Amino acid sequence: LEDGSPAALTDLCLTYVSQNLECFCVKRPDGSLCFREAVLFPQELADQLLAKMATEGLLNDSTVGVFRDCEYLRLRRACIRTARISAEAFQKALCPHRLLELDAARVNADLTVQYILQGLATNKYCQESLQRLGLTGLTMSSLEEPIGFSSLRGLRSLSLANVDFYDSGLVDVCSLPRLESLDISNTSITNLGPLLGLKERLRSLTLHQLKRLEMSTAQLLGVIHQLVVLQHLDISDDKQFTSDVAHQLLGQPGILPALVSLDVSGRKQVTDAAVKAFVEERPGMTFMGLLATDAGFSDFLSGEGNLKVTGEANETQICEALRRYSEREGFVREALFHLFSLTHVMEKPRPDILKLVVLGMKNHPATLNVQLAASACVFNLTKQDLAAGMPVRLLSTVTQLLLEAMRTFPNHQQLQKNCLLSLCSDRILQEVPFNRFEAAKLVMQWLCNHEDQNMQRMAVAIISILAAKLSTEQTAQLGAELFIVKVIVASRGTTKCLHVHTKINKTA
Repeated sequence: LEDGSPAALTDLCLTYVSQNLECFCVKRPDGSLCFREAVLFPQELADQLLAKMATEGLLNDSTVGVFRDCEYLRLRRACIRTARISAEAFQKALCPHRLLELDAARVNADLTVQYILQGLATNKYCQESLQRLGLTGLTMSSLEEPIGFSSLRGLRSLSLANVDFYDSGLVDVCSLPRLESLDISNTSITNLGPLLGLKERLRSLTLHQLKRLEMSTAQLLGVIHQLVVLQHLDISDDKQFTSDVAHQLLGQPGILPALVSLDVSGRKQVTDAAVKAFVEERPGMTFMGLLATDAGFSDFLSGEGNLKVTGEANETQICEALRRYSEREGFVREALFHLFSLTHVMEKPRPDILKLVVLGMKNHPATLNVQLAASACVFNLTKQDLAAGMPVRLLSTVTQLLLEAMRTFPNHQQLQKNCLLSLCSDRILQEVPFNRFEAAKLVMQWLCNHEDQNMQRMAVAIISILAAKLSTEQTAQLGAELFIVKVIVASRGTTKCLHVHTKINKTA
């Protein structure tokens, strides 16, 4: 759905149910929720409800209890990304289902890789039916137990990115009889030799930022050379290591004949000439990752044809980078840095680009450099008349993200300034739905601690508009917190501040 269109009725209903779950449920003795009436959900809706609850931060030991009834809520493609649930709750609510896919990326530390595997292994159906498993960002148990991937014999796709995963685990994974796609980015693997056990069927391999690899370039390429059916290879690295593996790979004629996508972003000694020769030898190529390299500046690699390219040479490449690397903070920061220079000269509203900036902000809320670059891009994309051409729902999302950044980094002056500049928009302040009470508090807090007179005047103008839209109780609460006293002092009695002061005094 486009942000300018009304939300789908299904989505509205799922949002309402997930946010008001207790109204439809009773509590079991252990505190978990159970629907009052046996409601048979269409199978896909059950998957969507679980994903909605996870996305909205509403999935916990209590709410996940509604999925214990496998007869009425049947899960097949389960998404519990970033959920906060215990191993016991996971076992009771999710493991009895006949799952085809499970995305458990970045769940809480208590739900370890071992607990998930042990839980899934209790379901004989899952041992054969589970095809995709995402464990990105999880912790390994401190217990010295076998990891046990080999019990999930049906696995075709496995992601272990950002997991403290070692060589012994890779041996276990490479024994899986149907595995075709593997992501071991940013793990503790030192030797990729076990991958040769998959050489007849491995089609996708992601090795982004293998920080502890103890193989020479020749040894690494010796393994890669034997993966003859490989179609997708990612050897990118956002830490700018000095390895010449990309340079050597591009120069090897005949290597990886089935390849359709190659990512060498962040690697040294990559040239347009070498990339062009590599691609021309493989006419089926559809993607090249070239961000933070010295390549991507020729017309052949513009990214505007059938060959998609991530890079920094033009808008198309930068947007492709934001789209593909949304979960890699180093690459998001790099892409936003280059995007910022382009947004200075944009004369038409670009909601498509703003959506990509929002994606980076959502995925890296605690990364200062990402939020700093993103907030600067937001201002350039929404300044003056550009905001008028943006969908309201998109502006609502980005405004809430700006407020979150202000909360997270209260002492970073440039970030706060970027956010205030973006907020100081008639369209946003008058028409866009967001938490105005929270915004007023944040702007007042900023005003208390800074003496930049130009920014003070802008902050007072923002508060005057926000205050006019607050309820009596909200304005009274602001008055009770005594922020307004400091506002008056900081703004040196400007008329706009007096207007705010009068309004709050009357209601308080």
